[in-house]
Amino acid sequence: MSELNLVGLCGSLRKASTNRMLLNEAARLFDAAAFTEADLNLPLFSQDIENGPGIPPEVQALSDLIGSADAVILATPEYNKGTSGVMKNALDWISRTKNAPWRDKPIAVISASSGMQGGARAHSMLRTLMLPFRPRLVPGPEVMLGQSGQQFDGEGRLTSEMGLKLLTELMDELRREALRMRQG
Repeated sequence: MSELNLVGLCGSLRKASTNRMLLNEAARLFDAAAFTEADLNLPLFSQDIENGPGIPPEVQALSDLIGSADAVILATPEYNKGTSGVMKNALDWISRTKNAPWRDKPIAVISASSGMQGGARAHSMLRTLMLPFRPRLVPGPEVMLGQSGQQFDGEGRLTSEMGLKLLTELMDELRREALRMRQG
Protein backbone atom coordinates (compact mmCIF):
# COMPACT_ATOMS: atom_id res chain seq x y z
CA MET A 1 0.00 0.00 0.00
CA SER A 2 2.97 2.36 0.48
CA GLU A 3 4.30 1.95 -3.08
CA LEU A 4 3.71 5.37 -4.58
CA ASN A 5 4.31 6.77 -8.05
CA LEU A 6 5.86 10.22 -8.10
CA VAL A 7 6.08 12.64 -11.02
CA GLY A 8 8.35 15.68 -11.12
CA LEU A 9 8.16 18.77 -13.31
CA CYS A 10 11.24 20.95 -13.62
CA GLY A 11 10.70 24.46 -14.96
CA SER A 12 14.22 24.55 -16.38
CA LEU A 13 15.16 22.70 -19.55
CA ARG A 14 18.88 22.94 -18.75
CA LYS A 15 20.34 19.51 -17.98
CA ALA A 16 22.61 20.84 -15.22
CA SER A 17 19.85 22.91 -13.61
CA THR A 18 20.02 23.17 -9.83
CA ASN A 19 16.23 22.86 -9.87
CA ARG A 20 16.63 19.47 -11.55
CA MET A 21 19.18 18.49 -8.89
CA LEU A 22 16.79 19.65 -6.17
CA LEU A 23 13.94 17.74 -7.82
CA ASN A 24 16.05 14.57 -7.91
CA GLU A 25 16.99 15.00 -4.25
CA ALA A 26 13.31 15.46 -3.39
CA ALA A 27 12.42 12.29 -5.30
CA ARG A 28 15.18 10.38 -3.51
CA LEU A 29 13.88 11.53 -0.12
CA PHE A 30 10.27 10.77 -1.08
CA ASP A 31 11.37 7.20 -1.84
CA ALA A 32 8.75 6.42 -4.46
CA ALA A 33 8.20 3.05 -6.08
CA ALA A 34 8.67 4.88 -9.37
CA PHE A 35 9.79 8.41 -10.19
CA THR A 36 9.32 10.00 -13.59
CA GLU A 37 10.57 13.43 -14.53
CA ALA A 38 8.13 14.83 -17.07
CA ASP A 39 9.38 16.35 -20.32
CA LEU A 40 8.32 20.01 -20.46
CA ASN A 41 9.92 20.70 -23.83
CA LEU A 42 6.50 21.43 -25.34
CA PRO A 43 5.35 23.66 -28.19
CA LEU A 44 4.28 27.13 -27.09
CA PHE A 45 0.62 27.20 -26.18
CA SER A 46 -1.53 28.44 -29.04
CA GLN A 47 -5.27 28.17 -29.27
CA ASP A 48 -4.78 27.91 -33.03
CA ILE A 49 -3.02 24.59 -32.43
CA GLU A 50 -5.74 23.48 -30.02
CA ASN A 51 -8.51 24.49 -32.45
CA GLY A 52 -6.67 23.04 -35.47
CA PRO A 53 -4.78 19.80 -35.03
CA GLY A 54 -5.79 19.63 -31.34
CA ILE A 55 -3.96 18.98 -28.12
CA PRO A 56 -0.42 17.86 -29.04
CA PRO A 57 0.22 14.20 -28.15
CA GLU A 58 3.11 15.16 -25.84
CA VAL A 59 0.80 17.48 -23.89
CA GLN A 60 -1.85 14.78 -23.50
CA ALA A 61 0.85 12.31 -22.43
CA LEU A 62 2.03 14.81 -19.78
CA SER A 63 -1.53 15.31 -18.55
CA ASP A 64 -2.07 11.55 -18.38
CA LEU A 65 1.25 11.09 -16.53
CA ILE A 66 0.22 13.65 -13.91
CA GLY A 67 -3.21 12.08 -13.64
CA SER A 68 -1.72 8.64 -12.94
CA ALA A 69 0.72 9.89 -10.29
CA ASP A 70 0.11 9.58 -6.57
CA ALA A 71 1.97 12.85 -5.99
CA VAL A 72 3.75 15.56 -7.98
CA ILE A 73 6.71 17.81 -7.25
CA LEU A 74 7.02 21.12 -9.09
CA ALA A 75 10.52 22.64 -9.18
CA THR A 76 10.77 26.19 -10.46
CA PRO A 77 13.68 28.47 -11.16
CA GLU A 78 13.15 32.21 -10.83
CA TYR A 79 13.41 34.09 -14.10
CA ASN A 80 12.87 37.85 -13.94
CA LYS A 81 11.15 37.65 -10.54
CA GLY A 82 8.70 34.93 -11.59
CA THR A 83 8.31 31.30 -12.53
CA SER A 84 9.77 30.18 -15.83
CA GLY A 85 7.96 30.36 -19.14
CA VAL A 86 8.60 26.63 -19.49
CA MET A 87 6.55 25.89 -16.36
CA LYS A 88 3.81 28.38 -17.22
CA ASN A 89 3.53 27.00 -20.76
CA ALA A 90 3.15 23.46 -19.40
CA LEU A 91 0.43 24.61 -16.99
CA ASP A 92 -1.39 26.47 -19.77
CA TRP A 93 -1.38 23.39 -22.00
CA ILE A 94 -2.38 20.99 -19.24
CA SER A 95 -5.32 23.24 -18.36
CA ARG A 96 -6.72 22.57 -21.84
CA THR A 97 -6.81 18.78 -21.48
CA LYS A 98 -10.06 17.09 -20.53
CA ASN A 99 -8.96 14.89 -17.66
CA ALA A 100 -8.28 17.61 -14.97
CA PRO A 101 -5.15 15.79 -13.71
CA TRP A 102 -4.37 18.26 -10.93
CA ARG A 103 -7.71 17.93 -9.10
CA ASP A 104 -7.06 16.67 -5.53
CA LYS A 105 -3.49 15.68 -6.51
CA PRO A 106 -0.95 16.06 -3.69
CA ILE A 107 1.58 18.66 -4.89
CA ALA A 108 4.80 20.04 -3.40
CA VAL A 109 6.43 23.18 -4.77
CA ILE A 110 10.19 23.71 -4.48
CA SER A 111 12.56 26.27 -5.96
CA ALA A 112 16.25 26.90 -6.37
CA SER A 113 17.94 30.08 -7.49
CA SER A 114 21.36 31.64 -7.60
CA GLY A 115 19.94 34.56 -5.60
CA MET A 116 19.83 34.72 -1.83
CA GLN A 117 16.06 34.25 -1.58
CA GLY A 118 16.02 30.93 -3.44
CA GLY A 119 13.37 31.88 -5.95
CA ALA A 120 10.84 33.06 -3.36
CA ARG A 121 8.82 35.08 -5.87
CA ALA A 122 8.72 32.24 -8.41
CA HIS A 123 7.78 29.82 -5.63
CA SER A 124 4.91 32.02 -4.51
CA MET A 125 3.79 32.66 -8.09
CA LEU A 126 3.73 28.94 -8.91
CA ARG A 127 1.64 28.18 -5.83
CA THR A 128 -0.82 30.88 -6.92
CA LEU A 129 -0.91 29.55 -10.50
CA MET A 130 -1.88 26.12 -9.18
CA LEU A 131 -4.90 27.29 -7.15
CA PRO A 132 -7.49 27.19 -9.99
CA PHE A 133 -6.64 23.51 -10.58
CA ARG A 134 -7.68 22.64 -7.00
CA PRO A 135 -4.80 20.34 -6.07
CA ARG A 136 -3.82 19.46 -2.54
CA LEU A 137 -0.88 21.84 -2.18
CA VAL A 138 1.32 20.79 0.71
CA PRO A 139 1.68 24.02 2.70
CA GLY A 140 5.21 23.48 3.89
CA PRO A 141 7.80 23.67 4.95
CA GLU A 142 8.69 25.92 2.05
CA VAL A 143 11.87 24.82 0.28
CA MET A 144 13.53 27.74 -1.50
CA LEU A 145 17.20 27.01 -2.00
CA GLY A 146 19.29 30.18 -2.31
CA GLN A 147 22.76 30.36 -3.86
CA SER A 148 21.88 27.01 -5.36
CA GLY A 149 25.08 26.64 -7.39
CA GLN A 150 26.97 26.20 -4.11
CA GLN A 151 24.51 23.78 -2.48
CA PHE A 152 25.29 20.52 -4.31
CA ASP A 153 28.30 18.22 -4.42
CA GLY A 154 29.82 16.70 -7.57
CA GLU A 155 27.22 13.90 -7.61
CA GLY A 156 24.33 16.36 -7.44
CA ARG A 157 23.54 15.67 -3.79
CA LEU A 158 22.29 18.51 -1.62
CA THR A 159 24.93 19.47 0.95
CA SER A 160 23.01 22.08 2.96
CA GLU A 161 22.01 20.63 6.32
CA MET A 162 19.05 23.01 6.63
CA GLY A 163 18.05 22.40 3.00
CA LEU A 164 18.05 18.65 3.57
CA LYS A 165 16.06 19.00 6.79
CA LEU A 166 13.37 21.11 5.14
CA LEU A 167 13.25 19.00 1.98
CA THR A 168 12.93 15.81 4.05
CA GLU A 169 10.06 17.31 6.06
CA LEU A 170 8.32 18.47 2.87
CA MET A 171 8.66 15.05 1.23
CA ASP A 172 7.39 13.35 4.39
CA GLU A 173 4.32 15.62 4.27
CA LEU A 174 3.82 14.94 0.55
CA ARG A 175 4.06 11.19 1.14
CA ARG A 176 1.55 11.35 4.01
CA GLU A 177 -0.88 13.32 1.85
CA ALA A 178 -0.47 10.88 -1.06
CA LEU A 179 -1.14 7.91 1.23
CA ARG A 180 -4.15 9.69 2.74
CA MET A 181 -5.57 10.31 -0.75
CA ARG A 182 -4.96 6.73 -1.84
CA GLN A 183 -6.78 5.38 1.21
CA GLY A 184 -9.75 7.57 0.36
